[in-house]
Amino acid sequence: MLGKLFGKTGERPAAADPNVLPAPRGRRNGTYPVRALGDTRVLALVEAADAGDWDGVKAALAPFDLGRDHQVLGELADLDGVQDWIGRAVEQDTEHRATALLMSGARHIAWGWEARTAERAVNVTQEQWRLFHERLEIAEEQLLLAAELRPDWITPWCRLLTSARGMSLPDDVRRTRYEAALRRDPLDLETHLEQVSQLQPRWGGEPGEAIAYAREAFTRAPEGHRLGCLVAMAHVEDWVESDSPSCLDLPYIQKELRDAARHSILHPAYERRPGWQQDFNTFAMALSLASESVVAPRVFHELGGAYTPWPWRYMAQPEKAYARFRRHA
Repeated sequence: MLGKLFGKTGERPAAADPNVLPAPRGRRNGTYPVRALGDTRVLALVEAADAGDWDGVKAALAPFDLGRDHQVLGELADLDGVQDWIGRAVEQDTEHRATALLMSGARHIAWGWEARTAERAVNVTQEQWRLFHERLEIAEEQLLLAAELRPDWITPWCRLLTSARGMSLPDDVRRTRYEAALRRDPLDLETHLEQVSQLQPRWGGEPGEAIAYAREAFTRAPEGHRLGCLVAMAHVEDWVESDSPSCLDLPYIQKELRDAARHSILHPAYERRPGWQQDFNTFAMALSLASESVVAPRVFHELGGAYTPWPWRYMAQPEKAYARFRRHA
């Protein structure tokens, strides 16, 4: 039955990845949050960073290119406590200063948003705004230094787009950073996702501008490329902006999401790197919101209950929403 349903594009690799973290057992609803991008090597990196072990962090980074791997960098940026010790690495380790600056800058952006919180701007206190801008200013300085030391890296420029949005920097500054990132990788998904966010009405964009941008960018994506997730995320963002919870439940949107999924995450050329579950979760949420019933079951099947907070955090009870949509699929 599954063979008939999934066909060739559902085939799995002959050999299991030895670096995959085992799924936790005992979840009543069959779902589980993905830890450390679902990869034992990333887990070792996170554990070293959590312990403040700079030598351990450098050793664990060996399989990865932090200057290009946004998701691995994101694991370090979201780790509370990194800000307490990474400054010493910046000052003392001249050989790896660019890496330390990149980590510290990324962490200060996440730390800044933690201070601001997800509250509406009118509900953010003056002290929260002060901490927010103070931490983003540190991030700006450190990321620009990292980019200067390693001109081949894309991750500093992408993170600088986040800080620019938070600090409401001028359009020409954001455009310069956006172009700098795309010169290093014209198909970089995370850079395009930053632009989709920037084009939302809540950040000064016009209605429909983000999805039009996503569609145009998607035309340049080769088969099996992650950039297909851009279309799914643009629709999720439109849902966030809309007053109608069923705004995506339209046949043409359902078809567009099906085509994007088949062209990207469900294509045989798609590579399941550490963190691939977030790509699938992005489509799972978009397809679910669109009430799509052809491809959505397969996406949830491939996930096997693996849940990532992004982008489900847009919902009031993210993991429960994932479990509910999974049951319906």
